[in-house]
Amino acid sequence: MGCIMDYKKIIAEKLNIEGISIEELTSFIETPPNNDMGDFALPCFKLSKIMRKPPVLIAQGLQQSFTTDEFISEATAVNGYLNFKINRKNYALNLLNEIESLGENYGSDTIGNGKTVCIDYSSINIAKPFHIGHLSTTVIGSALCKIYRFLGYKVVGINHLGDYGTQFGKLIVAFKKWSSVEAVNEGRLKELNRIYVKFHEEAKLHPEMDDEARRYFKLIEDGDKESNKLFELFKKITLEEVEKIYKLLNVSFDSYAGESFYNDKMAPIVDELKDKGLIKISDGASIVDLEEYNMPPCLILKSDGSTLYATRDIAAAVYRKNTYDFDKCLYVVAYQQNLHFKQFFKVLELMGKDWAKDMVHVAYGMVSLESGAMSTRAGNVVLLEDVIAKTIEKARAIIEDKNPNLADKDKIASAVGTGAVIFGALCNNKIKDITFSYDRVLNFDGETCPYVQYTVARCNSVIAKCGDTPKFEVLDMNNAEYGVIAELGKFKDVVKASAEKYEPSFITRYAVDLSTAFNKFYMECKIAVEDEKVKSFRLAITKAVKTTLTNALTLLGIETVEEM
Repeated sequence: MGCIMDYKKIIAEKLNIEGISIEELTSFIETPPNNDMGDFALPCFKLSKIMRKPPVLIAQGLQQSFTTDEFISEATAVNGYLNFKINRKNYALNLLNEIESLGENYGSDTIGNGKTVCIDYSSINIAKPFHIGHLSTTVIGSALCKIYRFLGYKVVGINHLGDYGTQFGKLIVAFKKWSSVEAVNEGRLKELNRIYVKFHEEAKLHPEMDDEARRYFKLIEDGDKESNKLFELFKKITLEEVEKIYKLLNVSFDSYAGESFYNDKMAPIVDELKDKGLIKISDGASIVDLEEYNMPPCLILKSDGSTLYATRDIAAAVYRKNTYDFDKCLYVVAYQQNLHFKQFFKVLELMGKDWAKDMVHVAYGMVSLESGAMSTRAGNVVLLEDVIAKTIEKARAIIEDKNPNLADKDKIASAVGTGAVIFGALCNNKIKDITFSYDRVLNFDGETCPYVQYTVARCNSVIAKCGDTPKFEVLDMNNAEYGVIAELGKFKDVVKASAEKYEPSFITRYAVDLSTAFNKFYMECKIAVEDEKVKSFRLAITKAVKTTLTNALTLLGIETVEEM
């Protein structure tokens, strides 16, 4: 009975309440905030409707009829809750054995077997720098890919590249006026960004440049060789540059099919919308009227016949369903796009696509600077590579100060620095807006990634110090020891909840909580003691913490370090 979910199920089966399924009853059972209250609790107000009684009476009645056994040692009614204490020794033995035998698979599951999830994230723009504003979508999406894979799903990570639109016409105009192939090959994204910003400055004085940009973009669409050669150069340089950052952040994709990929896939969509009588003409533009759903119209074609974001997204969704037959398709995109997703999901539904219900917009808050919002056009962005370089540099300085004789200093500084950036972006509920501040991301104290990585390193040094010990047996546990066991048992539930709610922050918080419980245990309970039984039991707890924290950080895309 190694896992937490099994204990909940045992309780639900023993309660066996008429009119409610075992599955539903299992889902009601919670873990109390404090171990002293018990190991599990059933909030009886959830049963009031079914049982037509006040929660206090329900809890008392259930307590009287409940029989304890080898797993559940006590049931107590308190203020409308029924609290359960389990046989803690039995539980600790099963759990520590389970973690030891499963190792890097502890916390994983098979609930996703046979199911496919598409996750559209990062979706960078070609020829634009990878800035701090792209951090959230990239690390949230990457963590969700890893979490769903861990739960047995087939995952398709998609980088829906922004590789279409008039900005490429602007870039070609700017390139011809102020740059060269040599300059672009040498200056890379910084050079492309320089000429892009310059174009917008100059176009204010010479608006005719915008017409020229539109003409060049039309040339790209029409297959003009020279224009497409430049466009491919810009694309190649962008992907090479961002790949360096993706590598640092442990991010990878299964598909880079961007906007331009859907060029030849939109006409059939527009035809289908027309055939189904969904298209209306408004001021020359083709729209789908969504007034009865309290939404503005969804624009499908501009008056000049060109397509829009919604057209491409509908085409992409249909392509993904046909290609991957997904059970769920997630879009990790900032909440500013809420309306866009509501509109195009609704259009798919009106087209009769019953799978429109499986589309999910995973919205997150914006990242802004202390000086205000960012804009590539105006040139005020904080480049992600600069942020990562600074955090690695700071980590290196701290290592130099605290542990100058450490081997592999550069490798450890890199893991700690990039970990701090990822963890910093994932530590709050995803919908919160973040004002980016170096001081906060570079803070190595408190509820941060370096604190969790340091806990893993501390586990390593304990394991090295204790050497091989005899097979452990579970002894009578004090609060600090059982506090760690209780935290260890929550991991499976946390992983599942983070997938259900699309919230990697659940795992960052869990990693901090487990680290805190372990550090309390470490301070209060000497591990390398003379008594072999005590030593081997405490060492088993330490090994389980190392495994579980490593698994948690791996799901976030963060490396652990052997020492710090």
